[in-house]
Amino acid sequence: MNHSKIKKIAKYTLGGILITAGIGHLTFARKEFQAQVPDWTPLKKDDTVVYSGLVEIALGTSLIISEKHAETKVGKIAAGFFAAVFPGNISQYLNRKDAFGLDSDNKRLARLFMQPLLMAWAIKATDNK
Repeated sequence: MNHSKIKKIAKYTLGGILITAGIGHLTFARKEFQAQVPDWTPLKKDDTVVYSGLVEIALGTSLIISEKHAETKVGKIAAGFFAAVFPGNISQYLNRKDAFGLDSDNKRLARLFMQPLLMAWAIKATDNK
């Protein structure tokens, strides 16, 4: 399989993951996502979850449908989103909030290392070099 096909599969897969996560924010995993919203967030936790879910659906859709000339920008925006929600993962770790099977300090700590990987995935899958 050539490099461009692998990148396209990676871009579509990440887009699908974002859409699925966004739908989860709005439906089946809403309470779980609320555990990741830091207490200092100025909005209500549920509102934060809904808004971030809508953004995830929009980003995932944009990754899937973006044309070649725009996909690098969309990838950077997705990476920025992953960076923006990282404080929620840190808050979940520091406040020892269980969600998504992250029911121990070690699991919550390991989750922190996933965010940079998601950021790199978004950048690499949409890099047109």
